[in-house]
Amino acid sequence: MNNHQMAGLQDYGRYLEDDDELDNARFLSAYKSTLDDAPYQFINSERDLTLPLQKHKNVQPLYESPDDEISLRKYLGASVNLISLITENLLCHPFLVLRRQCQVHHTAKRYHVVPITLLPVIVHLHQRQGVTTLWKGIGSVLLVRGMTLAVEDVISKFTPWPKEINPKTTVKQLGQHLLLKCISIAAVVPFYSASLVETVQSDIASEKPGIFDVFREGASRLLSWSVPQKGRMLPVWALVGPSISLGLSKYVCQLFVRGISTRIMCSRVTFYEERRGARTRDFAAQSQVIEVYSTMISLMATEMIFYPFETILHRIQLQGTRTIIDNLDSGYSVVPILTSYEGVVDCYRQTLATEGVSGLYKGFGAMILQFAAHVAVIKLGKWFITQISELMSSKPPAKVVEFYKLEGKTPVGSATMSRSISGISSLSEEIS
Repeated sequence: MNNHQMAGLQDYGRYLEDDDELDNARFLSAYKSTLDDAPYQFINSERDLTLPLQKHKNVQPLYESPDDEISLRKYLGASVNLISLITENLLCHPFLVLRRQCQVHHTAKRYHVVPITLLPVIVHLHQRQGVTTLWKGIGSVLLVRGMTLAVEDVISKFTPWPKEINPKTTVKQLGQHLLLKCISIAAVVPFYSASLVETVQSDIASEKPGIFDVFREGASRLLSWSVPQKGRMLPVWALVGPSISLGLSKYVCQLFVRGISTRIMCSRVTFYEERRGARTRDFAAQSQVIEVYSTMISLMATEMIFYPFETILHRIQLQGTRTIIDNLDSGYSVVPILTSYEGVVDCYRQTLATEGVSGLYKGFGAMILQFAAHVAVIKLGKWFITQISELMSSKPPAKVVEFYKLEGKTPVGSATMSRSISGISSLSEEIS
């Protein structure tokens, strides 16, 4: 930058210190004449002197300490994590209902492996039964998840078994942690089966269950541990082994995929930061966002891999309960579930013989819709929170407030000093 341009920047600093009338239009023309070769040529009006500058590839933020950039990005990761949790447990429940109904309907003619075939069925269900038809059983699902967490918490308090693991966990602690998971899964098997019934049974052909009916039905099934209570219902002991095997396999696979995806995303972030020549200071927010996406990737991969095994488990859990479900071939009628499986192996053989390999993937389209909605909600929530953060983080840096003696003139939360002025002032100070 030549002496003429340096003089222009210094005049601009002295001009802002003047408390008298500021003629922005007159100064703008004089200032632009000094920046013919500078990267700030896109200042075209006096509005650019009071509002944040437009994004430009040649403009780089000149922050020297974490206090220079006042923003709310540290809350971005936690907010996205909360949105992901709400989406997974509440907003995706209708797709879970469709998915389970397809899985247990062994005589269905339409398998709904792709999402497009489910759309007319959803419309028919809403026309006949209302909007709430796909939200059935949500209370019991949340209660079972809460029960699982409570069992794990109680066991971890009375034993040295860790409830969570981290990179410093030893092999012994990992084994104890997996044993804790096995016990918690086994403890909620009867209640999970009762919750499965509530999520798949038709509202128009069955009585609506009460809030705590899942505990009553689960306890009743638990008491008949060795002898089935009615019909062809399998005993609980015959369901514990498959439930533990599936639950533990999904958990280990999810841990593995999440670890790999986290490492890959961290490596990519580090690579782009080194390529850009700047390291971000929002490590907490960045790590939280990475954790959210790695968890979602691991969940998607695990559900896809173990989907056929989940289909088999749901069918043997529902057998003998005399459940009537909605007929998802059309969405207008209902059908009873009448099966006679002797166990997991027999269910697998009969499914392959009568429905083929694709029979193990019935309702796979509902899962695709579920994850598509999950990703869309997280993306939308992240964009919304980012916009709010950017609007609320336009406070001038502390060095700018001190340089222009704005302590008594500008309140703490004021946004009158734009990033454009702060960037130019820092550049002027560095040059002089």
